[in-house]
Amino acid sequence: MGQCPRPSASPVPGVPGLHSPGRDTAPSAQRRKSPAGGGVERERRTAHGGQLPAWLSSAQLCSAQLRTMDPRGYGFLLLLLHLLRAVIALEKKNIISKLGDNATLSCIYDKRDLQLKNLRVYWQIADQVKCSVVHALVSGRDNYSNQCIHFKNRTQLFWDRLENGDFSLLLLNVSQSDKHTYKCIVQEKKEFPKVVHQAEVVLSLAASYSQPILSGPIRNSTGEEVTFSCRSGNGYPKPNVYWINKMNNSLLNASTLEIISHADGTYSVFSTLTVKATSNMQIECSIENEMLQENLSANYMEQKQSNGSSTENLGKKGRLAQAAGIICIVILIGLLAVLICWLWRRRSSHLLSYTDVPPNEYKEGPNLPA
Repeated sequence: MGQCPRPSASPVPGVPGLHSPGRDTAPSAQRRKSPAGGGVERERRTAHGGQLPAWLSSAQLCSAQLRTMDPRGYGFLLLLLHLLRAVIALEKKNIISKLGDNATLSCIYDKRDLQLKNLRVYWQIADQVKCSVVHALVSGRDNYSNQCIHFKNRTQLFWDRLENGDFSLLLLNVSQSDKHTYKCIVQEKKEFPKVVHQAEVVLSLAASYSQPILSGPIRNSTGEEVTFSCRSGNGYPKPNVYWINKMNNSLLNASTLEIISHADGTYSVFSTLTVKATSNMQIECSIENEMLQENLSANYMEQKQSNGSSTENLGKKGRLAQAAGIICIVILIGLLAVLICWLWRRRSSHLLSYTDVPPNEYKEGPNLPA
């Protein structure tokens, strides 16, 4: 049975074995010297040895060969082409969602004027059998009859986008148990259900780590060994921990590293670093979440300076309060002394006025006129 020449081009996306048109590199093409001298002229030969000009396209050559084929082979080739057209492109996407957030699983069927009543849309878990149906849309209505209990009240479609072929699914409040490969299947109901579109979405989960807390010595002497500790938590997946000497940006080897898993699937990390103290030490602890491309760090010098400044501020406030207290006491003592002096003078003036009056005036009374 004759065969059409295979064009040398990349496959048509999503249709295995089917290639897009391109320049022909069929084995039957031969080269010979041109009689004019030096030029190269390409020739093609048919299944019966006839020659075809070099400019004949692959499609024309294929048609020429099909005309020479056995009728049974021609029918088989038509059936094969029909099957290739029926192969549906399977899109596959990867998305990352944070724990507790909402995730959108994309599924877009690029076709205009869709009749939802003639469509069935199924969201399934590709790698599970027991719990496979995540969400279903049948004849333009949600169908929860076969939905897994784990996804109850946690899924919804975007109704304003359905007629445009957007069957993306919104998954609410994702957790560790939602880490799956999800498959979107779109079927068209005519004489019999026919799959017209498929898409796969790999959902990966992540969680941001908390701001690392770096602890170090308050005071140190040059040459003695000092230990730093760094901790962070509530993150996913497992982090990378780096100790950095900021004086020359060199990496330091951690003395200990402990990663603790929690019931909700997140991790906490605790690490220590023991080094010999130097003057003007600058140590940094860095927590990296590769999946989220997040890098959180804490710096020892910044903490030391902040502690020093806070201590200095507290000292200043204490001295000011002490001075204010002393001033208040002095003012109170002065006011008390003034009050005592005033009362003493007033009492002395009253005593003097009583001693200046003659005693006979009180006994005989005043001299009245006759």
